[in-house]
Amino acid sequence: MNIKPIQLSLMACFVILSSAFTAPKKTPDLVSLVDTRQGTDSEWSLSYGNTYPTVAMPFPVHSFSAQTGKNGDGWKYQYKAETIRGFQQVHQCSPWVNDYATFSLMPVIGELVVNENERATAFKHENETAHPHYYSVELDNGIQAEISPVTRGGHMRFSFPKGEEAFLVFDGYTEQSSVKIDPKARKITGWVNNGLLVPDNFRAYFELQFDQPFVSYGTWENKENSVQKGEKEAEGDGKGAYIQFKPGTVVQVKIASSYISPAQANLTMQQELEGHKHLEQTKKEAKDKWNELMGRVLVEGGSEKDRATFYACLFRANLFSHRFFEINEAGDPYYFSPYDGKIHEGYMYTDNGFWDTFRAQFPLSNILHPTMQARYMQSLLDAQEQSGFLPTWSCPGTSGIMIGNHAISLLADAHVKGVGGFDATEALEAYFHEITNKGPWGGSNGREAHKDWFELGYIPYKVVGESAAKTLEYSYDDFCGYQIAKSIGNEYYARIFGRQMYNYKNIYDPESGFMRGKKRNGEWALGEDFNPISWGDPFTEANAWQYTWSVFHDINGLVNLMGGVEPFTKKLDTFFSMPSVYDVGHYGQVIHEMREMELANMGQYAHGNQPVQHVAYLYNYIGQPWKTQHRVRKIMSELYHPTPQGFPGDEDQGGMSSWYVLSAMGFYSVCPGTDQYVIGSPLFEKVTLTLEDGKEFVVEAKNNNADNVYIQSATLNGRDFTKNYITYSQIINGGKLSFVMDNIPNKTRAVAEEDRPFSLSELEEPSSFTTEVRQ
Repeated sequence: MNIKPIQLSLMACFVILSSAFTAPKKTPDLVSLVDTRQGTDSEWSLSYGNTYPTVAMPFPVHSFSAQTGKNGDGWKYQYKAETIRGFQQVHQCSPWVNDYATFSLMPVIGELVVNENERATAFKHENETAHPHYYSVELDNGIQAEISPVTRGGHMRFSFPKGEEAFLVFDGYTEQSSVKIDPKARKITGWVNNGLLVPDNFRAYFELQFDQPFVSYGTWENKENSVQKGEKEAEGDGKGAYIQFKPGTVVQVKIASSYISPAQANLTMQQELEGHKHLEQTKKEAKDKWNELMGRVLVEGGSEKDRATFYACLFRANLFSHRFFEINEAGDPYYFSPYDGKIHEGYMYTDNGFWDTFRAQFPLSNILHPTMQARYMQSLLDAQEQSGFLPTWSCPGTSGIMIGNHAISLLADAHVKGVGGFDATEALEAYFHEITNKGPWGGSNGREAHKDWFELGYIPYKVVGESAAKTLEYSYDDFCGYQIAKSIGNEYYARIFGRQMYNYKNIYDPESGFMRGKKRNGEWALGEDFNPISWGDPFTEANAWQYTWSVFHDINGLVNLMGGVEPFTKKLDTFFSMPSVYDVGHYGQVIHEMREMELANMGQYAHGNQPVQHVAYLYNYIGQPWKTQHRVRKIMSELYHPTPQGFPGDEDQGGMSSWYVLSAMGFYSVCPGTDQYVIGSPLFEKVTLTLEDGKEFVVEAKNNNADNVYIQSATLNGRDFTKNYITYSQIINGGKLSFVMDNIPNKTRAVAEEDRPFSLSELEEPSSFTTEVRQ
């Protein structure tokens, strides 16, 4: 075929132009904005996050971190520390519950030193790099340590300086461990069994593969720090191992761990690290994975600080819960149950306290990860079958830490939003069992004082602790059960839960204007000594000022109790503007949440703890949305930072981060268990949310900046939008929510009652207001 040169040139131009228009979008490098040391400048008495510089894949089985604290110390990495004593496999979701399935590696030069205090080596933060996909530090002695993750393991590299003897010490952490050294295969295998909430037969089996030969080796134990040179095996309390390399060696270590068996650890090594000859490959794959996820929530505009904070929070919002399942040779999921100690087919998740995360983290995940969420919901019912109760705080096994029966919130939120994944009737039966029995573990395992709950309509003061907080949270939980029952036409459970979901009214004291503890005989607790700024019993890590607003499902009902919109508004304004003072109350001493409220200086608003995190959004329910817009932006700008002091309290398994991510996008889940997200004030000029099925939902905020926090007008898919909420279906079906922002509030937009978010009750006129308390 004879084609003239001009035709060839035109065809070439067409091909180039066509490829330019059809080429896939380049994923931006967002993960590099994230400094995982955000929130690490924390201690027992004051939390700026209580985080550690986690190296992990999204929702991993195992993570890794540099270790500055002693073995067993919940504060495994503190920014103020000056030495590092190891590089750990970690799972810790809170310093208050410590870690499990943990071991560490520590490089040592010169003489072999195994004692964790003596081997601790100085470092400087300017010699650290801390991102989700990669952590690196050059220690002051010249050793460089690097870590990158896979989902069920990790990849480390240690570069030793020339001219010094080079050792690597494996520390079995606390409790029982077993090690076996295979010099010929360049492996260390074994298991650790440490942690508070694990079955008796729990073990985390590990396999470590090294790419350099061993010069010498041996075992040791971390109780007396005795060393057994040349020994290949050891088992017992705190057993560990060491290996020696040639001076100046650069050694890579591939790590795989399994809760099921040594064979599965080896299979996991093949599945996730087989082709990873160099750490750079592991690093790149982890970086690509995080950038893919973060690119699904692409923000434009805002300050550099805002963008760094947003993606740091998005990172932590996608860490917990941890997967607890592994993949067999056929490619199917199965798991060792942390509840009954047996092997089961299917999916399991753990390391989450639902009191911390039901409010924001799960509603965010229902948007971003509906497939995972459907699997998660079924795993809750599987856990109930295996342990007898729905989990509420797992790490990895069941506990009763904190209060409430909030697994039902997760189930109801997934059900109402159409995420599904489970049988609704089975969920109702499991929940009914939950609220009519008391489990063996603490305040959230089953329902304390459940007979009083049904007979009195509240949890009586001093019968169990934190009675007022439990009454409020049980009322909301029963609403969630009601939502499921109503949706499937189950009248039996709808009647039961529908009666109990109004029990919050029974502990409201109209004379003081607060929720209060109430005795079994109907008298108010503490009598004339009642002080609304007094922390603790009958409340949980809070006071009456803070917990009185915890009626997520019936804000109108709370407005009615307070006498109408005007007194409610006055009280809400006072809440944010009054002095940030406190009485230590039942605690008898200052706890870190009190100090954090004081430092925030936003009245009694203590964003550092969960009970008040919805309160700034309540102005939407009383026709004053501009006040929500002002408050929400103030909280985001003043209380969150991309620094070691980046959070105004415990970050709590993504709970606090998820609040920020949702709020920055322009909405928040005041009442999980409904399909609504309440509108706030978007932080960025544009957010493009790419959903799991590829659809896009865009939030656009024209004229947005640090001063223009007020919504002047809005459209949804080109049509005038006056609602103070947006529904889940409107988000996941894709489209555009467009705001016009200004620095002057629009007090006529979105003020009608029909534009307000969901509430069980209708607003009453103050003149017709009555209080009915069931005695």
